[in-house]
Amino acid sequence: MADRQPATPVPAATILMLRHAPEGLEVFMVVRHRQIDFASGALVFPGGKADPADFDPNLREHLDGAFEGDMMRAIQVASIRESFEECGILLARAGSASGLLDGNRLAELEPYRQRLNDGELTMLEFVTRENLRLACDRLTHFAHWITPPMVPKRFDTHFFLALAPDDHVAMHDGHESVDSVWIRPADVLADAENGERTVIFPTLRNIEKLGRHVTPEAAIAAAREASPPVTVLPWTERRDDGTYLCIPPEAGYESSEWKMPDPEPG
Repeated sequence: MADRQPATPVPAATILMLRHAPEGLEVFMVVRHRQIDFASGALVFPGGKADPADFDPNLREHLDGAFEGDMMRAIQVASIRESFEECGILLARAGSASGLLDGNRLAELEPYRQRLNDGELTMLEFVTRENLRLACDRLTHFAHWITPPMVPKRFDTHFFLALAPDDHVAMHDGHESVDSVWIRPADVLADAENGERTVIFPTLRNIEKLGRHVTPEAAIAAAREASPPVTVLPWTERRDDGTYLCIPPEAGYESSEWKMPDPEPG
């Protein structure tokens, strides 16, 4: 039998939405519904795959500070759309305004969350109808991970950092995600270590990286200095003492290799 070809990674995007807190930086995370087929029950950043409509070239005139290439421009649109759908924060401006939408205007747009999520209208229809511009200039490219070839469902995911507007109330959607929390990176790592939360490998690594910084501004400044991020496509290496999961050392994470548990006998 011929070897099965690896699945083609699906373009995807996520935003690490940040805010100030008395004890330092916090990031907004959601708990995935257990019936979702990817990372079910896990604590994750809001995000998802890019929709075909996110690639519509007519969106260009409604974007502030977007990337030049078609793919990355669509990825930025997808990240803002997914953030709005999954946590209710919308990085956008009204008309010719320089500031982001305030909380009152955001509340008026709340009914669009479900319609976008259900595919009843596209982002182009949404921003045209409401005279909005998506604030791509508020996104800072933080990481780029591609699911390894041996995994059946693969994603080509770009991670962005953004500072949440003060008067935007973040809330999970109740469908794909069933709970949400503003949380310090150190608490995510501790909860994962003691088994209180399920956190998948890429999320853990990016939480570690984020946790180096005390404020959102420091994290965003560091990401800008390191941009564009080194692409991470994990691989495994068999060594004398076992199997290791590896990522490129130049990607700038806390480590570049982790010894995998030995398989249980039987």
